[in-house]
Amino acid sequence: MERRDTVPAGAEKSSDTPVTQAIIEHYAQRAGETWRIAETIYTPEELAALPPSVVESALGLGHPVRDAELQPGEVVLDIGCGTGIDLLLAAPQVGPTGTVIGLDLTPEMLERAREHVTQAGLTNVELLPGSMEEIPLPDTSVDVVISNGVFNLSTKKDQAFAEAYRVLRPGGRMIAADMLLVADLPATLLENPKLWSG
Repeated sequence: MERRDTVPAGAEKSSDTPVTQAIIEHYAQRAGETWRIAETIYTPEELAALPPSVVESALGLGHPVRDAELQPGEVVLDIGCGTGIDLLLAAPQVGPTGTVIGLDLTPEMLERAREHVTQAGLTNVELLPGSMEEIPLPDTSVDVVISNGVFNLSTKKDQAFAEAYRVLRPGGRMIAADMLLVADLPATLLENPKLWSG
């Protein structure tokens, strides 16, 4: 699949901001930790089919794969794939004629995802370094975008959602599990990198 390596005109590279750097550092440290959050989200049958380390290290908030109604042959982009639990659940659903692409800003998370993909014996998963505000894929190149607890980490949500829309094919769909604010936060909180990163 052709990659897009340019930042949109007028867009600042998102990984250059102090908040984004704090998020990268935070999740780099979390990549090797045990959380066991997945046991509260996914079914026992789903978890039994996965490498134990992906189950232990998952950090999501919901189950976008369940709601995506994935079909054989589809191309799926997992924005902020983390250690890969949703990649591993999506790959069998799209089958050998489909592709699941994991995108993550944190090299340590991508390395853990790579280990989990290898442990699961999957051949239809690709992993890409990159940010949700600068997705390195061509326009209209994916059928489905999924994301699990990641959009809330973007300081440029409009740009992140525009990028997700840009890579979707006509008629494509996006399923995201995330946190939402019901009121605006004060600027002092929005500008504090430590509060963004956990």
